[in-house]
Formats: sequence, C-alpha cells, structure tokens
Amino acid sequence: MRTPILLLHGFWHGAWCWTPVLTHLAAIPRVAIAVDMAGHGLNAPPPDSLYRRPFDTEAFANQPSPVAGVGLDEAADLLLSQIRQVGRGEPVTVVAHSMGGTVLTRAAQQAPDLVAHAVYLAAYMPASDLPAGAYGAGEALAVCVRSDPLAAGAARLDTTSPDREYRTALREALYGDVDEATAGAAIALLGSDAPNLIAIGATSLTADGWGRVPRTYVVCSRDRALPPATQQKFVEDADAAFPGNPTSVVTVDASHSPFLSMPHVVADVIGKLG
Repeated sequence: MRTPILLLHGFWHGAWCWTPVLTHLAAIPRVAIAVDMAGHGLNAPPPDSLYRRPFDTEAFANQPSPVAGVGLDEAADLLLSQIRQVGRGEPVTVVAHSMGGTVLTRAAQQAPDLVAHAVYLAAYMPASDLPAGAYGAGEALAVCVRSDPLAAGAARLDTTSPDREYRTALREALYGDVDEATAGAAIALLGSDAPNLIAIGATSLTADGWGRVPRTYVVCSRDRALPPATQQKFVEDADAAFPGNPTSVVTVDASHSPFLSMPHVVADVIGKLG
C-alpha cells in the first residue's frame, strides 16, 4: 500500500497553493493532504499596518510581526504532529516547497521513521548546522521584501499593493511561468509575513536521522526566487555528507511555483514516490 502524501508549502503561502496538485493526485489515485506551516495560512494573523489607510510605508516596514516569535522548533513540532495525524503513526511521504524544506529537514532529523520519503520541490535543504537563511534568496525575490527584518521580525511582502511594477516584480519572482490570472489570484492569497526565526534556525544532521531518509530533489530550472545553482548545491552538499544515501534528482522546466504552472507534472513526479 502506498504511503499517504503530505504537502507543505513555503514562505507566505498556505495549504491552498497545493489545490491543483491535490486534484491530479486524487486521479492517480494517491491519498494526499496539504497543511499550513506554523506562522502561515490560518496560523498567521496579518499586521494591521497592511490594511491601514492611508498606507503608512514606515509603519509597514517596522511594525513587529504577529508571527515574529514562530521559529523552526515550533514549525517542526507542528509538522510532526500533522505527519502523525495523517499517517496514524505510520510513515508518510512529505513534499516541501521553498522554505518548507528546512522545516521538513528538522522534522525528518527528529523522527526519521515517520518520513517514508522526503521530497524537496525547489526547496531549502540546508547542510548540517547551517540555517536556510545563510543561502539567501534570488535577487528577484529579495527586492520585493518591504520590511526591516530586524524591526519586524519577518520578511514582509506588500500583498495589497496597487503598484503595478511591484506586483509584476512579485509575479516574476514567484510565478514566472504561471498565467496572469492565476498568478494574480495567488498573490491575493499570500500572507504578508514570513517569520525570520524559521529561516535562521539550523539543524544538526546525523547518519541515523535525516541522513538515512530517502530523498528526492526537484530542481526548477527557471526559478528566480531560489536559483537553480543553489538548488544544485543543496544536493551536492547532502550527497557529500551522506554518500551512502544519495539524492534522486528530477529537473522540471519551471519557475518557483510549478504547483500552479504545471500541477500535473508535480503530481506525476511525487505520485510515484513513497
């Protein structure tokens, strides 16, 4: 019997972003569910400065985030509880996108027997004792952040901005190959704040923990939020650290969010695993 699949999103997103993939997985059929990361989706009250009118740029940049205290420990604990619930104590195939990867890594290190297969979709897969934030992000995404991270405690996007140039830049960074209507709808659903503490948390990896979990990395070759060269480095570093358990690699011709641009391809790739 195939394992259930749990889908974890990245920064600013929520379980909603996996809806097209879930439809295709159901047709395979595979049992799958998408969940919200700690500090995201239904777990993320927005800063009131996001909706303040007239808009106060300084307040928006500096207001402490309601999710500033959410760190990697909390995010991993929530993911592990979701894995246990979905698998009823049995192993689950976990797919993580973008910053969700560092949460999956911590969870798999803590409870490797619960992760049947770890799938990283254009995701951060940091080396031992290195935070995901140490790898940075693509310039196309970095220029879209509108907060002082130290003051706000979060990387903040102006998801309600009427500025066409800003919205175009955000679309190109996250949804470069997604049709305009879908990309616009996705931007409207994004949360504004991504907790810094998740990005700066690090995990010590061991051969009997994360190092023994089967893993697949899905490289997105047109990604402008997490450069393909960085994605390749994750794989190289992991394989150098744990040569007895090499990473399987799949490359797709996609931007950072293939769950929206080519959900059938994503479902086909992950539907064969676990």
